[in-house]
Amino acid sequence: MNKLLVMKVRPEARLPERATPGSAGLDLCACIEEPLTLEPGGHALVPTGIAIALPGADCAAFVFARSGLAVKHGLGLANGVGVIDSDYRGEVCVGLVNQYEKPHRILPGERIAQLVVMPVAAMEVTEVETLEDTSRGSGGFGSTGR
Repeated sequence: MNKLLVMKVRPEARLPERATPGSAGLDLCACIEEPLTLEPGGHALVPTGIAIALPGADCAAFVFARSGLAVKHGLGLANGVGVIDSDYRGEVCVGLVNQYEKPHRILPGERIAQLVVMPVAAMEVTEVETLEDTSRGSGGFGSTGR
């Protein structure tokens, strides 16, 4: 079994954990000393106090918003989805943005995002003159219906 190695870079950090056995993501917690208020439209880079080592270059870790915080309180990730490469060893931080019209308070130790480890395919990039045609072709946004 592959292991995700986690090192605390701040003593008060909480290790990521799954909320239930069926959870795909590991909860990441805010490693802050005092509450942080995100004003409407505001953003902050929130430290988690941990660094990770993935089992190899064939996987990466992805940081996603927690659905409850996103739907109920408008907290999303400033970059949509965070990508942690297999060779990154720095502290995992979460860029949060308040998309709703009322302030939201983040408490020390609160679960703020989720980390999902997934396989990635490292492919050689090859330039070509043409691409194989498909039934969709170059049809873009909305080209297959609503």
